[in-house]
Amino acid sequence: MIEPVIVVIVLVGLIGIGAPIFLALGASGLLGLWMARGPLAFFFAPTSFFGQLNSFELIALPLFILMGNLLGATPVGQNLFRAAALWLQWLRGGLAISTVGASAVFGAVSGVSVAGVAAVGSIAVPQMLERGYSRGLAAGSVASSGALAMLIPPSVPFIIYGAVSGVSVGALFIGGILPGLLLALALAVYIYIRVSLNPAEAPRETGPMPPLGERMRALGGIWHALLLVFIVLGAIYSGVATPSEAAAFGAAGAFVLAAAVFRVLTWRKTMEVLASSVKISGAILLIIGCAKIFGDYLNLVRVPEIVTETLTQTALPDWAILLILMLALVLLGMLVDAVSLIVVTTPILLPLITTMGYDPLWFGIILVMNLEIAVVTPPVGLNLYALRGVCPMLSVEEIIRSVVPFIFVQFFVLMIFVLFPGLSLWLPGLL
Repeated sequence: MIEPVIVVIVLVGLIGIGAPIFLALGASGLLGLWMARGPLAFFFAPTSFFGQLNSFELIALPLFILMGNLLGATPVGQNLFRAAALWLQWLRGGLAISTVGASAVFGAVSGVSVAGVAAVGSIAVPQMLERGYSRGLAAGSVASSGALAMLIPPSVPFIIYGAVSGVSVGALFIGGILPGLLLALALAVYIYIRVSLNPAEAPRETGPMPPLGERMRALGGIWHALLLVFIVLGAIYSGVATPSEAAAFGAAGAFVLAAAVFRVLTWRKTMEVLASSVKISGAILLIIGCAKIFGDYLNLVRVPEIVTETLTQTALPDWAILLILMLALVLLGMLVDAVSLIVVTTPILLPLITTMGYDPLWFGIILVMNLEIAVVTPPVGLNLYALRGVCPMLSVEEIIRSVVPFIFVQFFVLMIFVLFPGLSLWLPGLL
């Protein structure tokens, strides 16, 4: 069994020297297949690669990314924050809580956490700092709530997990609603308790409440995008359309909103949005395909079976095994990007999860909740660097310190759904 050790060393070594993750996965997987099957590896590897990508469900991936990028080019994110801030001005810490609400809704619009951090953070952080909010509260609320986009549908990680595991993407979308809303509520409650205990972190607004007419007009800048998301998700949940078909409608609708309603699409801007969408989609699909090569090697040498047999034969109760897995996933998420973590760990851990009697749908939701923590945890926490990019007044060190308490809140909510699996499955079972 020295070959798997060599393969893992090659994988870690390539990642360590800065090689692209798709290259590290593909090269180490190909090496393993070659050691196990000789020249046949050069037949198995392309078959694995194209077989993984030849999936109807994956069509939704570039289309939802395009939809998110088109809406990200509009002022929807800023409008969401302004509307939430106007309606919650009476509440201490209202701006920070508005950030959570705006990020949750923008997550449903874009499906990409980095886009939410950039769109909401660019206006939310300067406004909070200008009104006397602490730097830690301003940065932490934006970075952590931006991760809600990974859980609230339409979610790109759910599409990837569905393609790898065979679980219905529509069921995953439905299953992510309750955890996403509960996590948003938990972050808002934490902010309220924090500013109540330390009022200096969020001075109370002294001016009068804005007139009702002004607050209603603020909703006028977001209803188009919310209606589009409602139609897209409604088509999926009602069975009228598959996720891929709904994604195509969503991308077309987002183009109409950006071009005709908000009028932000010049020819150059359109090409930039398309180029960005192609680049992101291509990178994710490359990782998925190369990870399948690596995963097929692991299956060939029975790594998932060995892991399952080893852990199930221990005297540990199921909850203890799950806790170990959750901690391992959080630690891996600190070092590996979300897409790679899904496509590499799912083939290894899913057999163990099903052997223990848990639902693959539940595991997909739990896995994505782990990734929410990963994107705000250094050194690979992309949300941290996205926030630094749009808010240069904040240092990376400040941002990292600011998210620590929010990470504990996220982990607390994660453990609720780990220990009570029925919460994740209640809404999919109901619908």
